[in-house]
Amino acid sequence: MIITIDGGVASGKSAVGRRVAEALGLPFIDSGLMYRAITRLAAERRIDPHDSEAMTALARGTQVRIDAERVWADGKELTSGIYDSDFADALPVVSATAGVREALVEQQRALGEHGVVMAGRDIGTVVFPGADHKFYLTASLEEKVRRRAVQYERRGEAADDEAMRREVELRDRVDSERPIAPLRPADDAIVINTDDLSLDDVVDTILTEIGDTVGGE
Repeated sequence: MIITIDGGVASGKSAVGRRVAEALGLPFIDSGLMYRAITRLAAERRIDPHDSEAMTALARGTQVRIDAERVWADGKELTSGIYDSDFADALPVVSATAGVREALVEQQRALGEHGVVMAGRDIGTVVFPGADHKFYLTASLEEKVRRRAVQYERRGEAADDEAMRREVELRDRVDSERPIAPLRPADDAIVINTDDLSLDDVVDTILTEIGDTVGGE
């Protein structure tokens, strides 16, 4: 079974996806960690994120592995610091590079070969267009900013509401407007507004939908 959970910044897709995967006994992959890993490697190797040829070569030549919230690139663990704000400006540039996306989509499909719950921004539209179940999570800007601030605080980083607002607005706008695999719900995805729902509520909604669909087949 392949289940895709897409959404913008701080929509809750990773936390929800992890819980759904646990409930169904499937592996969970946060595809965003793969782009963060390539962005971090580029910074370490002093590769200009705007150099599409060099970035594509890096992505094609790097094997990324995800296990829960941990990430490795060619056997080297990159989990510590993977969310560092130092990479915030480069990440959307790297994510919008066609060659990088092609290389990582190939790896993502391989990871889901035997069933997966995968979260991201183009999983239901590009990576697994034929997925068994597709979901797209939305939230208001205010709620996203609140959640983003909580994420930073949990990592021990200072959270500035105005800075969070600018970051969320910019990332969602860039992801939605990019010509390659833009952020949008798949035509057959179930859209869930998570503003007034707890994590448990969203997980239960998805599991109920999956159960109803399977039971009706």
